[in-house]
Amino acid sequence: MIQIEPVKRLTVTEQIMEQIAQLITNGHLQPGEQLPNERELAERFGVTRGRVREALRALALIGLITIKAGEGSFVNLQEEPIPPDTIAWMFHREKHNLDEVYAARQLIETEVYLSAAGQLSDEDLAALERKLAHMTASVQLDAEAFLQLLDDFDLRIGERCDNRIYHKLMQMMIHLRRETSLKLLSVPGAKENSVKQRSAILSALASRNKKQLNAALKGLFVTSKQFYADILNSEGD
Repeated sequence: MIQIEPVKRLTVTEQIMEQIAQLITNGHLQPGEQLPNERELAERFGVTRGRVREALRALALIGLITIKAGEGSFVNLQEEPIPPDTIAWMFHREKHNLDEVYAARQLIETEVYLSAAGQLSDEDLAALERKLAHMTASVQLDAEAFLQLLDDFDLRIGERCDNRIYHKLMQMMIHLRRETSLKLLSVPGAKENSVKQRSAILSALASRNKKQLNAALKGLFVTSKQFYADILNSEGD
């Protein structure tokens, strides 16, 4: 029987996602294994079935599980990467579920950064400083060129992560967020904001302060989500 703890924080969906993701990445839930059904998970987490359903959909969105209609939810084989075209299609289908998309991104990208934080050498930090300086000097580039710089920064983090699954998931996140990021970076001030947020993250990494890193990553997602919500609202007008 897998061990599940009752959810205590206000961010219920994210906490459910975090527990299930950890059970998968640490091997307690094996590839191909079926998760308990929504009713049982809701009882064991102490939450509503709706919250469980949101968490499962977000985990499916990032490729950790597959939901089969009428059958249930199953752990994916992490050795089999999801093709970029498939990821783009998944995102296109889910892009208006903004809360789920950003909950999924925040869960994975935060875990990758926290995992890598203790592994970064002085040489790694110096390389990230150079990448940040390049970004700072490149805000005049078009969205696609600038996005490549952001991706290179995050890929360096993923490469230094001590968890090979997290490294693959960071690569998946970069594919998943591409459409969103290109739209965001076309908004005036978005590139400068990206540099500001990465600077705060790098400062936290250099100080080896995980509490500060958590706060910097939260700031990144709060501002990014707000930028994108504004874009969707303007498109709906």
